Amino acid sequence: MRNLPEFDRFLRPVTSALSGPSALAFLPALSLGAFWLGGERALVSVALGVPLMFAVAGIVNSQSKARAGQAIGGVLPSDQFNLALSEKLEIAQRQEAGTACIAIAIDGFSEVVDIHGQAAADHIHQQFCSRVLSMIRDDDIAMLVGDDGLMIGLHPSQQLDLEACIQMSGRIQSAVEEPIMLNGIGLYLTCSIGFSMNKTIADDTVADWKAASTDALTEAQRSGPSTIRAYSSETRRRSLVRSNLRKEFEAALDHGDIRPWFQPQVSTDTGRVTGFEALARWEHPQKGVLSPQVFLPFAEQADLMERLGQAIRHHAFTAMRAWDKAGVIVPRMGVNFSSDELRAPGLIDRLKWELDQFDLTPDRLTVEVLETVFSRRPDDVITRNVTGLAALGCCIDLDDFGTGHASIASIKRFNVTRIKIDRSFVAKSDQDPSQQQMASAILTMAERLNLETLAEGVETPGEHAVMAQLGCDHVQGFGIGKPMPFEKTLDWMAAHNGKMNGVPKIGRQTR
Repeated sequence: MRNLPEFDRFLRPVTSALSGPSALAFLPALSLGAFWLGGERALVSVALGVPLMFAVAGIVNSQSKARAGQAIGGVLPSDQFNLALSEKLEIAQRQEAGTACIAIAIDGFSEVVDIHGQAAADHIHQQFCSRVLSMIRDDDIAMLVGDDGLMIGLHPSQQLDLEACIQMSGRIQSAVEEPIMLNGIGLYLTCSIGFSMNKTIADDTVADWKAASTDALTEAQRSGPSTIRAYSSETRRRSLVRSNLRKEFEAALDHGDIRPWFQPQVSTDTGRVTGFEALARWEHPQKGVLSPQVFLPFAEQADLMERLGQAIRHHAFTAMRAWDKAGVIVPRMGVNFSSDELRAPGLIDRLKWELDQFDLTPDRLTVEVLETVFSRRPDDVITRNVTGLAALGCCIDLDDFGTGHASIASIKRFNVTRIKIDRSFVAKSDQDPSQQQMASAILTMAERLNLETLAEGVETPGEHAVMAQLGCDHVQGFGIGKPMPFEKTLDWMAAHNGKMNGVPKIGRQTR
């Protein structure tokens, strides 16, 4: 950390004493002494001079604290950081030395906020900043970026090369990964790091340099937690591709190119279709059909999750009305709801209007919510919306059950109708006894709580049979039917119903 000037170190205790509450104890004695020694003129002088002295001391003290705060915090405002970074770039060019701009972000910080609350998250972020700043030199500079990150500008050095930047990034990660004590419990964090050296940027501008390090950080985050990435020409190319895809995504929403494909869900008792899940697909004119893993990050970054959800529901409700007109029985439609949608205050009123528009009753809509949403710190808006949707008559599906540690209390509080057993518990359940035991335990719990069950990711007849024998109510997966556009659903259902005629039921295991 940078040392304060000697004057500040001398002045600080003096001004603190003068401006603090302890100085007030001397005022009566000072006034009486002035009047006793100098008469009324001295009393007036003290009465005017002392407040002025306090005011000056307070100003000096506040300025000293401001300078001390900057030194202790070690971070600069964005305008000062940009100016200092520009100076470092000029020095590096003049001296033909190496320097780097480093972007650092805490992995999964939004989950930290959700689980522990904002006050705890602020404490964690402060500890994170202190640890990162303890690893840099006095001549290096730093700036806060968002709620979860820092940007570092390294002072030019002849010894600073790619290997040195990687080593420094590793030391920063090691410092951050030391446990942080929170309510007596050690919390472990990781961080992702992206950096750009001055010699790898095409244009000699601070904006390009910062953007390059941010692009490298984005690549690191996409590769998984605790990753380090250096900026390169290939990074720039991939960044441009993502930027273009983001713009195309918004245009695709406008043109209706993003719509649901439907994956069937069937009863293990009768084999009949009990519903479909609407899964978003982007039918790209050049790149073909793109899965949500490709475009959901764009939607989240651009705050378009609500708009995406509305588009998917519109197409899903249109399909249900078409099935009704065709005389095909599809009891339910499962639609995924993101955290952003569930936090919208007007969600229930909007959903009522959408259902009325398509003449659908609420019980035909299944609201699919990820288990991780339930297992986080309770959110008042999410709680009100989910329980309000249940009270409206919608079915509530707890998606990916077994991956997010949702409590039984959360299941009851949110009025869950059905739990969807995650694929990880279904895979090879016909071959692995331990998988059968896990699935059986989940199904027994669901039975005791009077909940329906659906097994996700059923891919083989053996898995289908085991889930049925263990008492699972519904199954879904490639072994039943792959997601398909609406145009293929009627033919698929006709073929499936034809196969079901005359097929014997699969006996269930008694527990």
